[in-house]
Amino acid sequence: MSVPLARRVVAEFVGTAALVAVVVGSGIQATELTHDVGVQLLANSLATVFGLAVLILLLGPVSGAHFNPAVSLAVWASGRRNGDGPAGREVAAYIPAQITGAVAGAVLADAMFGRPLVQWSAHDRFAGHLWLGEVVATAGLILLIFGLARTEHARFTPAAVASYIGAAYWFTSSTSFANPAVTIGRAFTDTFAGIALGSLGPFIAAQLAGALLGLALVDAIFGRPATAPAAPAGLRAEPELAAPAAP
Repeated sequence: MSVPLARRVVAEFVGTAALVAVVVGSGIQATELTHDVGVQLLANSLATVFGLAVLILLLGPVSGAHFNPAVSLAVWASGRRNGDGPAGREVAAYIPAQITGAVAGAVLADAMFGRPLVQWSAHDRFAGHLWLGEVVATAGLILLIFGLARTEHARFTPAAVASYIGAAYWFTSSTSFANPAVTIGRAFTDTFAGIALGSLGPFIAAQLAGALLGLALVDAIFGRPATAPAAPAGLRAEPELAAPAAP
């Protein structure tokens, strides 16, 4: 039976909040334990890999485990093109839940470490090479999610997506935010994982451009499906939910 929209929205809120709490909290912990930036990034990326995989496994059967407006919009755009996508109201419900969840997760992480609940980040990330890194990171994420669905390997999504994000921490200049909601949430914490308010706009624009590029790459590599693929995420028009997708 289909999962009611209200429950899916709660799952997206909780999942995104938990994801940001993992990212921000592990960043705080790392900086308190070592002054080596390389070790800090390693600890932050490993915690994110493990946390993300668990969250996708747990919440994927409920909401599709998007935790990411770029993924939700890509699912909607792909579904509209193929005539089987989710209604706009569903996407409109997911995205606010993801954004508010991301902010709540950042506040929670700060609270757990005894820091001010809201402290705007001063970590400036306003640079062209970082925006390019976000385009690459997000395009790769979308290509991976939809490519797994097209090749009927969606069961590997939790491990594959978590592994990709962990790798992208290191091979992209931006350390792979690849998620507008997470980007907004990370502006609320002046810690290792933060991003200054003035850097938000270009980062989010780059992520959305990367999502469009990722969809184009899916068609270029796998072709347009004659029928809808086994949905890369749980937000669909059919009554049954697909295997979990990704943040």
